[in-house]
Amino acid sequence: MGQKIHPLGFRLGITQKHKSQWFIKDKEYSQLAVEDFFVRKLLFNKFSEAGITDISIQRKLDQVQIEIQAARPGVIVGREGNGLEVLRKDLEKKLKLYRKENFYFYQKTFPEGFQLPQVAIHVIKLANPDLEAGFLADFVVEQIEKRVPFRRAVKQTIQRAQRARIKGIKIQVSGRLNGAEIARSEWVREGRVPLQTLRADIDYSYRTAKTIYGIIGIKVWVFKGEILTTIY
Repeated sequence: MGQKIHPLGFRLGITQKHKSQWFIKDKEYSQLAVEDFFVRKLLFNKFSEAGITDISIQRKLDQVQIEIQAARPGVIVGREGNGLEVLRKDLEKKLKLYRKENFYFYQKTFPEGFQLPQVAIHVIKLANPDLEAGFLADFVVEQIEKRVPFRRAVKQTIQRAQRARIKGIKIQVSGRLNGAEIARSEWVREGRVPLQTLRADIDYSYRTAKTIYGIIGIKVWVFKGEILTTIY
């Protein structure tokens, strides 16, 4: 049985940039990598309605810069514009608690107090969300959780993507589809999705929908065109 490599990891350094950009000693690397995962999970869960498609993290000596790409940034920023400051303080508080519980090297380095770097948050509004695999996957999740038949949800998603003039899209849905007793997988593809072409600009996202029958897994591949020059 053929095994498929992750389409984003396959293109790292060629057409895809790393989502975490920082350097640290070998012994401490894994702890900061897990902390990045903690931050992303926290933000995705807290702002599930914001249509977040990507979170990139850059670290400096005294600062952690978090860049959030979202279809609805108003959910994060808030009506009066003070949502970012509230989020920044809340994130710094939770990071401090997280490091106290999990970071051995911080307990050793700062025995009296945990000197956390400042958190800076930047929110970017997506110009065309229907081009992003994460946004389209969220749309499928939303429809399936509303008990819309999965084939109709997939068809509506493909139509949205085609209106955005993408080159190709593939959607795979797995689980107890429409409440069937036996789990199965079904997929639909429109246009070209060349997963083995390194210069192909492929966006990929995986989401899960929670239904009364169990978890439904949704995978979305979007082909935006070809990139003829490398990013580095």
